[in-house]
Amino acid sequence: MPVDVHAQVEGPEDAPVVLLSNSLGTTLEMWDPQVPALAERFRVVRYDTRGHGRSPSPAGDSTVDDLVDDVLALLDRLHVARAHVVGLSIGGMTGLRLAAREPERVDRLAVLCTSAHPGNPGAWTERAATARREGTASLADAVVGRWFTPGWAAEHPDVVARMRQGIVDCDDEGYASCCAAVGALDLRDQLGSITAPTLVVSGADDPALPPEHQEAIAAGIRGAALLTLSPAAHIANVEQAEHVTAALLAHLGGTR
Repeated sequence: MPVDVHAQVEGPEDAPVVLLSNSLGTTLEMWDPQVPALAERFRVVRYDTRGHGRSPSPAGDSTVDDLVDDVLALLDRLHVARAHVVGLSIGGMTGLRLAAREPERVDRLAVLCTSAHPGNPGAWTERAATARREGTASLADAVVGRWFTPGWAAEHPDVVARMRQGIVDCDDEGYASCCAAVGALDLRDQLGSITAPTLVVSGADDPALPPEHQEAIAAGIRGAALLTLSPAAHIANVEQAEHVTAALLAHLGGTR
């Protein structure tokens, strides 16, 4: 059953739609660095993944198809037949499955710091159990430590503190539910069916989903472009905001 996710819409009403999907442990605010430029040329729809931000948290484990169903329900609610889709981490996983399962709904696709097969399901099961047992606050330091390179984090303590608080504020059950979706994911045999022109963005210093994950995605999707950013860890759209914004504008056709 789809969740009625919270969304925010900006930009010209008659412009092509760009959907932005957040990473695990964040909200739609993670896209703040990109939205001003994107909203000049696109109708930007960003939303909180189920269990995050202002979206409801269903009980029990979720799957990536549940997350795709949420997106389809949102697009239908907004009367959007087709959209460009941009996602980071679990948002990228959602985008990959959406593009493979419902190709007519995806125009162009951009996936950042994500994976078609994260692997290590036991670790994701344990993370979900920890979130349910001890709360997301118990995971916050370890998680945010993988999000930015040490040098960037030292220069931007306010951003790091704000995003760490976002993990703490994340609903425990919602976070755990999405951990299950990541741990069970294997889209490797579906990459070849993706027909949307695809940009894959990699953080050269990402310890959460290292570059080989993105290299595998780019190799599996016909014609996909791979952009590796350095220095950049997992939340590359924040650490390398200008480069990511420019790359998205170019890929989505928004350059003048």
